[in-house]
Amino acid sequence: MASVDSSASPRTFLSRKRTHSNVRSSMQPAQSEPNGSPTPPARRKADRLLSVLAGVRAWMVVLPVDVALLALPALWAPLQVKAHLSMAALALALLTGGGRYRARLHMSVLDELPDLLGRLLTAGAIVAIVIALRHEQDAVTSFLVNALIAICLVFVGRLVTSQLISMSRKCRVTRHRTILIGGGGLAAELVQILGNHPRYGLSVVGFVDDGTDCVAEALTPQLGGVADLDTAIADHKADVLLIADGDFAERVLLDVVRTPAASRCDLLVVPRMHHFAMQTGQGDHIGSIPVYRIRTPNLRGPARLVKRAFDVLAAGLLLVVVAPVLGICALAVRLEGGPGVIFRQARVGRDGVLFNCLKLRSMRPANEKDSATTWSIASDNRVGPVGRILRRTSLDELPQLWNIFRGDMTLVGPRPERPHFVDRFSAEYDRYAYRHRVQAGLTGLAQVSGLRGNTSIADRARFDNYYIEHWSLWLDIKILIRTFSEVLFARGR
Repeated sequence: MASVDSSASPRTFLSRKRTHSNVRSSMQPAQSEPNGSPTPPARRKADRLLSVLAGVRAWMVVLPVDVALLALPALWAPLQVKAHLSMAALALALLTGGGRYRARLHMSVLDELPDLLGRLLTAGAIVAIVIALRHEQDAVTSFLVNALIAICLVFVGRLVTSQLISMSRKCRVTRHRTILIGGGGLAAELVQILGNHPRYGLSVVGFVDDGTDCVAEALTPQLGGVADLDTAIADHKADVLLIADGDFAERVLLDVVRTPAASRCDLLVVPRMHHFAMQTGQGDHIGSIPVYRIRTPNLRGPARLVKRAFDVLAAGLLLVVVAPVLGICALAVRLEGGPGVIFRQARVGRDGVLFNCLKLRSMRPANEKDSATTWSIASDNRVGPVGRILRRTSLDELPQLWNIFRGDMTLVGPRPERPHFVDRFSAEYDRYAYRHRVQAGLTGLAQVSGLRGNTSIADRARFDNYYIEHWSLWLDIKILIRTFSEVLFARGR
């Protein structure tokens, strides 16, 4: 009953594509029996039930069970209702952030036990510390006893839900339509294992490969070359991509698995040197073949809303806090260079959309064309003493808090660039344009890693894309902390 993924947003708990022979789409009219007679009502009801089950996702079952069991002690400890509900909410946040609601291919509660236990104990410890600061020792002891009972109940619940997931897969209710990328010997072995063992929940519909003599072709059809992946996904309604071995260029692969169609699929990869054990807790396996889940950049949907809420709260607060500093800087700029304290310039944001980026003016360009096409540096003789201080301390960027507040930018992300240089750098540097998958930021991983001013554009692009691929709210917080350090010690341009 679970998708590729029991554990935060699996692709599906019960596959959206009904592949079981008894499962028919609820959008189709009732079918007849082979002899031409109408389908019996009981059969139609069974088909409809299977159709409903096929739309259930793993987190829809596992998550509510976890929350209910964590909050259960509140029934017999009414004086600590808030404490147990707080622990349930905190545990949910920790488990979701750790990917504990994405179902593994190889289902085993024992595999998840160390990480699951660590996160639940962390949630309980945090709540217990708060209770200890506000109440007497007896209250802490009572809470800890009930919290341990709740944790034990969660493990029992996980055993039950894992069995339901496994049963759903073995009965072939859950079968995720899977496309292999590569058609070599390893791909052929995967086809055989997945065909013989439905417990993994994957149903191979074919493979794509740029080679012409593929071993896997004897077991499953070739759906075209790697460049045809989008078409294959649409034609076969696939929701899982599994990278194996074959004849294809890695550079081409990087592009095709990040298209909108492919990004909606779970992406799994067999490491090239898969015979060696990897030092990671995120591994999974099909038979004896290790498989790793590749994170899809998740700055869309719920994650984007979380990031936006964080931006609004932080930018609003900072605008109030730094208002006096901003006023002093604006006055200094006015005294040094006259009117025109705020400098507006077209920059490229998310998905290539232009916006007016705000800055405190630190120099006066000769004309508008000069402003749009000249790569200025700190030693530029047009930068005055005030401008040099503003640049070195990054105080000239403070007006961009308003850009953030109104939604043009985000606190942390790739720094925005002018259209002229975006066109130029996109042509010169590999994957530079991929930076624009997300909103431009006030600060970024590249900037806190020393890549500011007249530094390598290629390195900046690599750092920015690393940030996008590995985004988390905690990564944003770490970058902001490092940014304050950069500003405090004036390590700017």
